[in-house]
Amino acid sequence: MSQHNNHSRKNLLATAVVAALAPTLAPGIAYAQLEEVVVTATKREASAQDLPFSINAMSEEDIRRSGAVNLEDLSRNVAGLSIQNLGPGQSQVAIRGVSAGQVVRDQPGVKEQVGVYVDETVISLSLFTPDIDLYDLNRVETLRGPQGTLFGSGSVGGTIRFITNQPDFEDFSGSVEANVNTITDGEEGGHLKGHLNIPLGDMMALRVVGYGTEYGGFIDALGEGGTRKDDVNSGGRYGGRIALAIAPTDNLTITPRVIYQEIEADGFNRQEVFNLFANPYTTTRPAIQLDEREQYLLLDEAFEDETLISDLVVEWGLGSVDLTYAGSYTERDILVSRDASALSGSVSVDLGFPDAAVTLPSNLRDTTDLEQITHEIRLASAGEGDLQWVVGAFYSDVERKYAQRLPTPGYDAFTDATLGAGTAAAVANGYPADSPYNSDLPYDIEQTAIFGEANYSLTERLVLTLGGRWYDFEEERRFTTGGLFSNGDDQTDATSSDGFNPRVMASYDVNDAVTVNAQASQGFRLGGVNDPLNRTLCNDADEQTFGGFQAYEDESLWNYEVGFKSQYSSVRFNAAIFYTDIEDLQVTLDAGSCSSRISFNVPEAHTLGAEWELSAYPVDNLLLSLNGSYVEAEFDSTVRNSDGSIVGGVEEGNRLASVPELQFSAGATYTFQSAPFGANEFYLSGLVQYVGDRYTQPSDQVAGAGNFVSGLPFGGASGEEVTSVDLELDAYEQVNLSAGLLWDTWEAVLYANNVTDENADLSFDRERGGRARLAYRTNQPRTVGFTLRKFF
Repeated sequence: MSQHNNHSRKNLLATAVVAALAPTLAPGIAYAQLEEVVVTATKREASAQDLPFSINAMSEEDIRRSGAVNLEDLSRNVAGLSIQNLGPGQSQVAIRGVSAGQVVRDQPGVKEQVGVYVDETVISLSLFTPDIDLYDLNRVETLRGPQGTLFGSGSVGGTIRFITNQPDFEDFSGSVEANVNTITDGEEGGHLKGHLNIPLGDMMALRVVGYGTEYGGFIDALGEGGTRKDDVNSGGRYGGRIALAIAPTDNLTITPRVIYQEIEADGFNRQEVFNLFANPYTTTRPAIQLDEREQYLLLDEAFEDETLISDLVVEWGLGSVDLTYAGSYTERDILVSRDASALSGSVSVDLGFPDAAVTLPSNLRDTTDLEQITHEIRLASAGEGDLQWVVGAFYSDVERKYAQRLPTPGYDAFTDATLGAGTAAAVANGYPADSPYNSDLPYDIEQTAIFGEANYSLTERLVLTLGGRWYDFEEERRFTTGGLFSNGDDQTDATSSDGFNPRVMASYDVNDAVTVNAQASQGFRLGGVNDPLNRTLCNDADEQTFGGFQAYEDESLWNYEVGFKSQYSSVRFNAAIFYTDIEDLQVTLDAGSCSSRISFNVPEAHTLGAEWELSAYPVDNLLLSLNGSYVEAEFDSTVRNSDGSIVGGVEEGNRLASVPELQFSAGATYTFQSAPFGANEFYLSGLVQYVGDRYTQPSDQVAGAGNFVSGLPFGGASGEEVTSVDLELDAYEQVNLSAGLLWDTWEAVLYANNVTDENADLSFDRERGGRARLAYRTNQPRTVGFTLRKFF
């Protein structure tokens, strides 16, 4: 690098720092104007900069320029937001380090910690929050810290709101977007999306959105007899939205809407380290060392998610108050179909079955059928005045049926031959033959709440906010199991709780550009009941450790926060410091050989940290951004079992799971006014994201936790061999680059994501405590693509 280039870069950095910290010192430079984003995070319209708490609002242009297609992509630009990738449609969200650890498909009773909404409709569902397509969104709001006052249970860490573009009564408009992409050492993918807005006279307007996406696969699967299938985790997402706005009068708008979406995947982003059937220790079977982005399958896998949301919003201006009704009906059908051959085979080895039984293909099918009804009605003050307020009532009823089946053709014959004639039928408990594990778990969850919040301007510069929410919750469920691997359970449980969550905030305008704020707020997450352990599979140590956990209590926390927001024409810099005191944190652990997972309460935990978001134009055509967070998230209590041993790494001073201590992104976009091909603008963008090290679950930080011994003599292996893995998920960086051309009604973008082809470990997956399978979830390799957009 030349000395001249070094000097130029130092000058550019100095200019950026001066622009961020003292923009008024450079009056001779013409700065571009930063966009103001209006949000509805308090159930009333307000500028994001005017709200007295920490919020990120990404506009439609922000989303489009970033190339984001899902929530995980968006998280790269949002301080304090972290995503734990557990496969397609199965990612977990955490804000500010409030995390219970890995929640997997067979824990349907665990409640979410971050509430997710599409406009007025809640869609969050612990592990299975819908992976909604981001096309034609107006903005995405990320509300940090507990939002229990206005958004209830499930918003203990924060709330994310996808806000769609509403039907426009004035103008006919539309857009089309086409994309093609290719993945390094993987397949090709692409999408086609579009929207139309159609005014229907003076009183009606229709908005229609449609999309279809094909995802290329990049994971290869080895199989029996040396077979190999490439790119087994391909898939697609297809769906649309249709909204009709009706305005019979100037002050009344009625908007019914339907959202439909399907997600399909042929496999999972799992790269395996050890598999009962594929490991370096076998001698009578081929010894196999699995490589990066490889797994071993006896059966094809699949994920299917069909979502239907019908909602209705009525907005009625009554002069001094506004009345809003929001109701929704959600229906979802989810299938997670896994190759459980190694899992079933590991149990078969324990039971002394012959090798022919151990290698039977076995398909674990998890299904979730959900029906949810919600109603919310609220009144809010209208117009100007020192007092602004909102009050409302909320009701929801959720019926969720979760079931598991383990079809393993031919298994009953081996069961009867090994354990005695008639054994398979005797333990079936009414379930089909050749399925050694079956369960049904229907839930009925009912919630009622009354909430309110008021802002009062004590002076022209000082605003005080008080809010609260009273809630009542009831849950009923029945757990039934059958098959050789089950306990033959049939039990009914019921839990209930009620309480009140307050919030108090203060905001002070130092001047027209700078505001400081402070708050104390409480959030909550509803408790539940664990499924009984599969005691027939447990070894004595795991049964003693995990057998005593049944019901777990509500989780609650207090959040204390001080922040400031500054907005100049060319610079926006927001930051906050927070401390969260968590009581009865619901922690999730793998129950080892039992092939179960349990949740239990940790009396005390905390998070402490800072977050910042900077956007600045140091020169007119260059936009810089720097967003990040540092979070200390630790247990303040130690949990021990009956013999005094520490349970699952839950020890005072140990880290909470799944959240990095340091996470940040730095981006730059330079716009050239002189553009080729007759374009109006040409821009270059770059984004670097850094994610610090993490643990998938608390027990991963215990000394020796990464040393796994299967204990299963099979395939010539003794079962005493040690497979050592690093359970601290390494920090990683991802670099995304793009170049775009803009005409009056066209935009063309060439991009490369994950330019360095980083193979990141996103989470760790252990099946039956690692006795059957060990694997990491991994990210998508380098992807190069081209997107073309047309607006009309």
